[in-house]
Amino acid sequence: MATTNIKEVAQRARVSVGTVSNVLNRPEIVSPATRERVFSAIRELGFVRNEVARHLRVGRSRTVGLIVLDVANPFFADVAQGADTLADEHDTMVVLCNSAADPARELRYLYQLEQQRVMGILITPVDAGNPRLAELAARGTPVVLVDSAATGLQCSVAVDDRLGGHIAGAHLIERGHRKILFVGGPQSIKQVADRHAGFTSAVTEAGDTEPGGGVDPGGGMGPGGGVELVAWFMPALSVANGRSAGERVAALPSGERPTAVFCANDLLALGFLQAMAARGLRVPDDMAIVGYDDIDFAAAATVPLSSVRQPRELLGRTAIDLLLEEVAEPELHRHRQVIFQPDLVVRQSSDLHRSPH
Repeated sequence: MATTNIKEVAQRARVSVGTVSNVLNRPEIVSPATRERVFSAIRELGFVRNEVARHLRVGRSRTVGLIVLDVANPFFADVAQGADTLADEHDTMVVLCNSAADPARELRYLYQLEQQRVMGILITPVDAGNPRLAELAARGTPVVLVDSAATGLQCSVAVDDRLGGHIAGAHLIERGHRKILFVGGPQSIKQVADRHAGFTSAVTEAGDTEPGGGVDPGGGMGPGGGVELVAWFMPALSVANGRSAGERVAALPSGERPTAVFCANDLLALGFLQAMAARGLRVPDDMAIVGYDDIDFAAAATVPLSSVRQPRELLGRTAIDLLLEEVAEPELHRHRQVIFQPDLVVRQSSDLHRSPH
């Protein structure tokens, strides 16, 4: 089937090719009657504009690439929704890419998006220090880091994850817990490392601490005075890994179990909660749980989860705003690093006062 071109539309509508172009790109300067003739011709001929060719002529598309670490995580879905909502208001489309925390996969997406001449790239990087990101910006493709702080070479929007971890730790200590477990994902993920560091600082500030450090998830938790902290770093920030950690905790002798756990995201916390229920352990009576992100499923869990809240959609909207600002005025633009403050939403999973052990 032959493809209809813009010249045929102009002939059918009895206008110039330039007028058809104006109708497609700047309809406000064309009279309503002429616009209707052109649109009628487009419908009759089944004309579809070749966006690829147009982008090659103008140099850039109206498309933004968004690369996230885990598209299955509702946190990133909310970030994407915020980005897409504001992008749509500016006649821009967001293309979502899932790196799955794989550096090689992330690199392929970066190459592909640049080849597609996207307007810019929003990314939660596997490694925020990846030189490829600065190279993209130097070649004219703006990059904004999302949920990850930049060093000044790019714009970024992030949450103070150290503060978030500290808030979670202080909450559990204030509730009287003295044997506490941190469950995270790979330490190579900066957000995990920062949340653990903030959590550890809260425990340290409590005084008379006995940090247990990183231990194998199959290991035990020995007795000790003061506040005892043990950290387990799982292969991924997923429900399955949270369930695995919870099952191993439940299998420990009751005297060796922690009485509270802080999970580095809500998916881990939901899996941990599932394991507690399956083993007959009560939350928060036998085990208090605090998650991170405050995704919608946290409040909807069988035992509503306490969670450190991030402004998920606002992260996406702010990232798009920074990108559009840079695209509109590249010469005047100055990179900004926007840091939001997290807050703790206390729900049933940790809302139980205990006597110090």
